Amino acid sequence: MTQSMSFLIIAAMLAFAPLCLCGKTSGGYLYPQFYDRTCPKAKEIVYSIVAKAVAKEARMAASLIRLHFHDCFVKGCDASLLLDSIGAIISEKMSNPNRNSARGFEVIDEIKSALEKECPHTVSCADILALAARDSTVLSGGPSWEVPLGRRDSRGASLSGSNNNIPAPNNTFQTILTKFKLQGLDIVDLVALSGSHTIGKSRCTSFRQRLYNQSGNGQPDFTLNQAYANQLRTRCPRSGGDQNLFVLDFVTPTKFDNSYFKNLLASKGLLNSDQVLVTKSAVSLQLVKQYAQNNQLFFEQFPKSMLKMANISPLTGSKGEIRKNCRTVNS
Repeated sequence: MTQSMSFLIIAAMLAFAPLCLCGKTSGGYLYPQFYDRTCPKAKEIVYSIVAKAVAKEARMAASLIRLHFHDCFVKGCDASLLLDSIGAIISEKMSNPNRNSARGFEVIDEIKSALEKECPHTVSCADILALAARDSTVLSGGPSWEVPLGRRDSRGASLSGSNNNIPAPNNTFQTILTKFKLQGLDIVDLVALSGSHTIGKSRCTSFRQRLYNQSGNGQPDFTLNQAYANQLRTRCPRSGGDQNLFVLDFVTPTKFDNSYFKNLLASKGLLNSDQVLVTKSAVSLQLVKQYAQNNQLFFEQFPKSMLKMANISPLTGSKGEIRKNCRTVNS
């Protein structure tokens, strides 16, 4: 059984071994050199502003990665998440996964403003999100990768898509995996991308049920280490304190590494959506064990999975537009 399981894991990982630096889309190709002629300083500008923001607040790195994730899972990687509510547009910022939670929009605004001064109407907001996510990973000590570019921005948003497509902290393992598969991502991507929870914070309201009423019968979640749970209860009471923040990785909360996976094996994953990776699937458990034992293996897979995610239904060619302001469509 163990040998056959190991074979399945290895086969799954080998299937996604090539680190593709370009992506074929319905409207053209994405490639890292897309702005080399039209805006040669684009990557440098994005990196410098992200670096300043992360130096000011380490948590911002996780917030910017999350923006890219939440954008790509709704209508593809098209910066629809960045649109404010105006006219017929109802912002995805108002959805359950994003309301009072998604942040970092002002950093994206600053990047866009700087790029518009350097090379007007050239760099898309969708590409800014992809670059900012990569730079945030690197600035936190994580791996780097070439980001294929050439995305364009959508002219609309989907509140229902945001409410339904983004995995939630309380979803079952199967629901989360299904949401990934609907985006063309698999269980290897699920585990690797969950590893981004090695940095960042989460609100009390996102995991309270694990402390007090996981199954609806007033009992706590016994897959959570109870000594750890007792620590969490001191600042996450049965009622109140909804917005109190807790680090997702209590060992190295601002360093991008494999401590997250080690925490899961010790039953100290903060969110239910984290802990189910080791309690509900033999395949995901095996992947968690491998990443916990080998940081380099995690650092090799994470960019591959980020590249796959960043290539979800991008708008290219003549589709969409290049927004002048990431919060509004062009008039």
